[in-house]
Amino acid sequence: MIWDSNLYDSRHHFVTDYGADLLQWLQPVPGEQVLDLGCGTGQLTSKIAQTGARVTGLDASQEMITVATANYPDLVFKQADAARLSYFAQFDAIFSNATLHWIKDQDEVTESMFGALKRGGRLVAELGGKGNVQSFTDAIAQAADLLGLGRKLVRDFWFFPTIGEYTSLLEKHGFTVEQAWLFDRPTRLSGDDGLLAWLEQFPTQAFARMTAREKRDVQQQTVSLLRESHFVQGHWIADYKRLRIKAYKR
Repeated sequence: MIWDSNLYDSRHHFVTDYGADLLQWLQPVPGEQVLDLGCGTGQLTSKIAQTGARVTGLDASQEMITVATANYPDLVFKQADAARLSYFAQFDAIFSNATLHWIKDQDEVTESMFGALKRGGRLVAELGGKGNVQSFTDAIAQAADLLGLGRKLVRDFWFFPTIGEYTSLLEKHGFTVEQAWLFDRPTRLSGDDGLLAWLEQFPTQAFARMTAREKRDVQQQTVSLLRESHFVQGHWIADYKRLRIKAYKR
């Protein structure tokens, strides 16, 4: 997954804006060690640091880490694979916003997070839940089929679990789940080209086997299929469903 940090910050700032609300579940305190797992360009890492917590921002994308380091030179940022963390019992808390649903091996990343936490440490995370952007992914598949490109479409590359699936995963690896909340969060994509910008940024893996022309054709067909139902008063509405979790390493 190659991220365009400029597109991410300029057109999809809602990821960070909504993630700021998740900090209420984290409630960082001065002096504690916090890992921001999937820190992106560092905005939420900075908010955590403003509480007095000692925070490390980690992301798999070197481009994101480069931008985060430039934006917040006084903070610590590292490029690393969340499923292979090199930390052992180092953090009081792990914070993760809109990251975990991108990771293929959920057993590895869950075990990795558990190992990085101190005993009694907490995991506060939000990820896509069951049914997240279902109308968009259905339309992409329909568009590809209409254009005779269904065989080239990569499907099911995201992990959008139910509450039961995710809490069971955490418990299997030793976590005690305190809170779990699956909720609808309709999300506005600004402008007439909002859906096209979203298609360019997020489901890029879906088009990995297509030529640039085929990708563009599927994206434009997807926009046509969704315009009547999801373009409202000059803005696109994405049917986001989020799963928010608070769990402890007992």
